[in-house]
Parts: sequence; C-alpha cells; structure tokens
Amino acid sequence: MDTTRSGYRYVGPGDLLALVRAAKEGARIRSAADLARWVFARGAEERTEPFTFVVDAEGALRLAPRRSEHVVCAGGEAVLSAGEVGLREECGRWVVDEITNLSTGYCPDVDSWPAVARALDRAGIGHPGGFTHPVVFRRCVSCRQVNVVREDHFVCVFCDEALPPGWNIDREGRRTGTATDDFRRSRWSAS
Repeated sequence: MDTTRSGYRYVGPGDLLALVRAAKEGARIRSAADLARWVFARGAEERTEPFTFVVDAEGALRLAPRRSEHVVCAGGEAVLSAGEVGLREECGRWVVDEITNLSTGYCPDVDSWPAVARALDRAGIGHPGGFTHPVVFRRCVSCRQVNVVREDHFVCVFCDEALPPGWNIDREGRRTGTATDDFRRSRWSAS
C-alpha cells in the first residue's frame, strides 16, 4: 500500500465538478441504522442495484444512488476510495454483497481497500476481505491516456506501450486528461 498517498483527487471531466454545487453530497453512513434508513428511503427497484460509494477524507462511508457521480457523492473533495457497492440484509445484519473500486472520476487503486474495510467496520456492515471486482487503473506514460488493465495485460490500448506496474493516475499532483472519456474509449477498444 502506498502510505504516502493521503487520498485520491478527482481526475475526471471538469464539467462534472459543476454538479457538486447543484447537488447534495452522499449520505454519511455511520451505523447500520443510518444505512437501513437510507436504503429503505430508496425505491424498491433502486434497492436492487449497487450504490455509488466513497470513503471521504475523514474515513466515513458516503452513499448515493448508482447513477450519481462519485465527485458529487464526495462533495468535490478527495477520497480514500470510491466505487460501487451492492448490499443485502443477512440474518438481521447488513452485509456487502459485491463491491468494486470502479470510479473513473477518482481511479482509486486496489490498495484502497483497507480504508473501505475500516469505514464498513465502523458502520457495522459485514464485508468480504477485499474488492469482489477489483479494477486496476494505469495512465500510459507515453500517450497519457487512462487505461483499465484487464487480465494482468499491462499494455496501453491506445498506443501499445507498456503500462507501469504501480498506480500512477495522479502522480504529478495535477489533472492530466479526462479519465471518464478515456475509460469509455478503452472499454470499447478492448471489446
């Protein structure tokens, strides 16, 4: 785990930052009771889908409906992790059914799992020992495009250059490119 990284800054399209002002940030979930209230306030159909989540800089779990932008859920701030989470009740307790670090706005590394586990533990939510669907993000050092690494194939889908073994999306401390657009292009080119 990269212990020098204090969080993940937003690296997605700038136009989505405008939504932060217009919409509310995700619901802070501090307990199983908070989670139950929030989940049951959703419609029946919405409860069957995964939710957007972030772990904010204070280590708190925040949830929003699935089609919400992670940057809105985070209130525009840096996060310790982000992705999507499916939840279910099991024996009177909330548990994670599935969870991924898929967030093309923050591109968190798989090593962000401990922050997620701590936030879930604090809220009393059972969870697996890691992401059930981990996503590996890398930025190509040659063409600067963001890639989703599939099947441990660390080769850029845009220019065929080797991708670095370590997370490098925001290493330079500034936004370089639009992760969401790059992800969409890489998703279709990899098919």
